[in-house]
Amino acid sequence: MAPRSVEPPSTTVERTAAPADRPAPADRTVEPGSRRRGSAGGPFPHAALQHLGDSRVEVAHIAANLGFVVRTWLGMGVLAIGANVLASVVVAGMILAVNKDLTAHQRLVTERTSVAYISAAIVVAAILGSLAQRRTLRWLLRGEVPTCGEARRAVSMPRDVALMTTLLWGFGAVLIPAVELLSGGTDRAAVGIFSGLVVTGLVAAGVTYLLIERAARPVRRLALEAWPPREAPLFDLRWRLMLVWGCTSGTPIIGLLMVLTVPDAPRTVVISTAVSAAVAALAVGVLATFMVARSIGAPLVELVTALDRVGDGDLDVSVPVTDSGEIGVVQNGVNEMVEGLRERDRISDLFGRHVGMAVAQEALRSGVTLSGEVREVVALFVDITGSTALAGASDPVEFVAMLNRFFQIVVDEVESNGGLINKFEGDAALAVFGAPIAMDDPATPALRVARHIRDRVAATGEVQVGVGVSFGPVVAGQVGARSRLEFTVIGDAVNEASRLTDLAKTTPHHLLASGPTIARASADEQAHWTRYGESLLRGRSKSTDLWTA
Repeated sequence: MAPRSVEPPSTTVERTAAPADRPAPADRTVEPGSRRRGSAGGPFPHAALQHLGDSRVEVAHIAANLGFVVRTWLGMGVLAIGANVLASVVVAGMILAVNKDLTAHQRLVTERTSVAYISAAIVVAAILGSLAQRRTLRWLLRGEVPTCGEARRAVSMPRDVALMTTLLWGFGAVLIPAVELLSGGTDRAAVGIFSGLVVTGLVAAGVTYLLIERAARPVRRLALEAWPPREAPLFDLRWRLMLVWGCTSGTPIIGLLMVLTVPDAPRTVVISTAVSAAVAALAVGVLATFMVARSIGAPLVELVTALDRVGDGDLDVSVPVTDSGEIGVVQNGVNEMVEGLRERDRISDLFGRHVGMAVAQEALRSGVTLSGEVREVVALFVDITGSTALAGASDPVEFVAMLNRFFQIVVDEVESNGGLINKFEGDAALAVFGAPIAMDDPATPALRVARHIRDRVAATGEVQVGVGVSFGPVVAGQVGARSRLEFTVIGDAVNEASRLTDLAKTTPHHLLASGPTIARASADEQAHWTRYGESLLRGRSKSTDLWTA
């Protein structure tokens, strides 16, 4: 397998094909280092999420992805370790401040035990975190599309890290007071250490959850791009907010009350420690509130921006799915809604190209109907002279290309003057002015279009045409069956236009219009036409007044 070119590791994650046993999720693409429309996010690795069935991994791909993975993992590690070390320092200072009766030996043992445990806990946390997310590391490095299970594991990273933080603090809350008791400490000191570590551990777990949730956003976004949420989880946003509040605001308040109720502690020590605890609680509360507000507010701003653009008619909108809960469900729902609108517009465009936009809009408005209405219209028929002989003498591909050039002229002139191309019939076309959209003066634009088509086709020098124009009442509407409909116009004006076209092929100007059509045109348009005479057209009982231009 030839190596593929990769972009600099600092900006790109190269995606390779997923193994054959990985189901293919919806095809989505994320541009590298760009702000997606409706997104306030920053740099983000691109991912062409496709299922190609090739499980081989190239060194170049891993090297390209390594920078992103290392930066993300180091960022999360630094934030988690920094938050917990800071919490350890704060709680150690408070515990030592309110336990003045500890001997120097007891303090030394407690401090060394704490330092040794914190160091060991950091190593254990790094190992356990890597093991828990080893599958996430694998698909990120290999550039593969994650399976549903792997995506869920990546999304649950903040929860897993917070839970691991709680367990490690809980184990320390048992170990360190036990060492304190073994070194001769009092029961009151051991209980104080235990309570302080439990409270601080819960606070540290809540802060760690918020920090990792923010730092892991690129990884979570990749996972959710592949497997967007379809329904809200059992642990919904309300409970997540309550839990975060409990860990980062409620628990510090409990810790403050515990400091204020420490027995036999000097009043000055209690006050100073309580003030320190209150400041720490306020800082943690402000930080947690800011991060929670940002995690909810930023996606909502993106959603509002995207919906505003959709309301303005811009369907080139895609909202990044960054949350696995209710917000993610809404983000994915907006993307699916816009995708549906784009598909509807595409179908409407294709429908309009086949039947004409006026007919398409009328069909969308009225639905399926097998009825028509009487309209006074001008029918314009145009046909190539000698097309049978021309087709036999020409290459089929070139003949079709010539027809397309001819029809392009017809379509341009008819649609620019408010008419409808009702149908193409081999090398001929029928245009209608006055249906399905009524016109106050259908004759003037129809006659103008007839002259322009004749002149433009003659200027190409490829073919000669006959053009016939007729005015009269017709029945315009949908005909056929409910499973297959066609908009058409039926009436004498259509038949007369066809007969005039046949006759026009034999006249010097290749253009004929009926007298009633000329009579209903504007004076300016009438000035271009002269009377040609009368003729009894095939299938008719009365002569038709003929005019040419």
